Amino acid sequence: MLEVADIFRSHGPAWRATTHLSLGQLKVMSAIEQCRTAALGGHVLRCSGCERIEVAFNSCRNRHCTKCQASAAHRWLEARQADLLPVEYYHVVFTLPAPVGAIAWYNKTVIYGLLFDIAAETLRTIAADPRHLGAQIGATLVLHTWGSALTHHPHVHGIIPGGGLSPDGERWIACRTGFFLPVRVLSRLFRRRFLEALESAHQRGQLQFFGEYTELANAATFARWLAPLRTCEWVVYAKRPFAGPDTVLEYLSRYTHRVAISNQRLVAFDERGVTFRWKDYRAKGRTRHKIMTLETGEFMRRFLLHVLPAGFHRIRHYGLLANPVRRASLAKARELLDVMPEPDTQPDDPGVAIPAVFVCRHCGAPMIVIEILERTAPIRAPPKRRGQT
Repeated sequence: MLEVADIFRSHGPAWRATTHLSLGQLKVMSAIEQCRTAALGGHVLRCSGCERIEVAFNSCRNRHCTKCQASAAHRWLEARQADLLPVEYYHVVFTLPAPVGAIAWYNKTVIYGLLFDIAAETLRTIAADPRHLGAQIGATLVLHTWGSALTHHPHVHGIIPGGGLSPDGERWIACRTGFFLPVRVLSRLFRRRFLEALESAHQRGQLQFFGEYTELANAATFARWLAPLRTCEWVVYAKRPFAGPDTVLEYLSRYTHRVAISNQRLVAFDERGVTFRWKDYRAKGRTRHKIMTLETGEFMRRFLLHVLPAGFHRIRHYGLLANPVRRASLAKARELLDVMPEPDTQPDDPGVAIPAVFVCRHCGAPMIVIEILERTAPIRAPPKRRGQT
C-alpha cells in the first residue's frame, strides 16, 4: 500500500533543501520517514506455534503519523469506555471562518486554544440556561485543522452526553429526545465570545502577523478587519444523536486520533505528483467523492500545515468530564440514572487472561522475542538535508 512515508522518503530530502520548515515540522517528517524501519530498531520474533520467524520494527508513535494512530486510538478508547453513560450522545461542530483560520496558521497555540475554550464555554453557558436545558453538562472536544483536500480548516468536534446535572447536583436533567441545544443560539454566542477573546489577545500583544496580514498588528486596522466578522454567519451545527454508547465509541475511534490524511486515501504517486481521494462537501450525492492530484511539494506542504505546536493537547474534556472532577461527576450521574458501573477487572486477577503482545498472523499463536534490534537513529532529530552526512 502506498504510504505518506514513501512520499517523504522519496522527495523529502530535496524539498527540505529549498523550503523553510519549523523544527516541529522537520521532526514530524523524520518520525514518519523512520517509522517501522530498521532506523528505530525492533524485535526478531519466533512463533510458538508454527515456528515462523519475523522481524517487527518499532513505531515512531508520533501523533501526526498515519500508521501509529490506530493503536493509539484503541488504547485511548479502552480508557474512555468506562466514562460512557446510558443516554443519547450528540455531536456538535464549531468552525472558524476563513479569515480567522488564515491568521490562526501563525498563531496556532493562541487561536486553537481559544477555539477549544470558547466552544466549551458556549456549550456550558447555553446548557445552563433554564430556557434551554438548565443543567451542568460535560463535553469532549477534538481539534481538526484540515479540510478533505488538506487545506487549513480549523474546527472542533464536540461529543456531548444528552443531559446533565441540575444546579444543585441532585437530579439528572435529560435533553428532549433527538434535540440537544439550538444551533443558532450557539452560533451567535460563540461568534461574540470568540471575537471578544480575539480582540483581547490582540490588545495583550499575543498575536503575530506576517506577509499580507502584517498591517493587522495596528489596533485600528485590526478593528476594521474584525467588523465584517461580527455580522457574517459562523458555522455551528449539530448532527443527529448517536444510536447508543457503542456507536459513540465507533465514532470516536474514527475522529479522536485522525491525522490530516490516511494512507487508505492515497491513490497514486508518480511524475505528476500525489493523487488522493477527497470529499467535496459543497457537492451532493455521489459527486461529492472526487480525485485530486497535487504536485508532490504542495502535497507535503499541505500535510505539514497541520503539525500542532509541541505540547498542545488536541483532545480536551470540559465540565462534568474535566479530568479533576470526571470520576465524581460520572459516579453521581450513574447514581441519579440508577445505573451500576461496570466492575473493574484487574490484569492480575486469576480469571482474566492477559493477551499476548505479539500474535502470529498465520496461526494466531503467541510470538516470542528472541532478539532485540537496537535503533540506529535518534527518533526526535530532524531529518538530514540533501548533502549532509
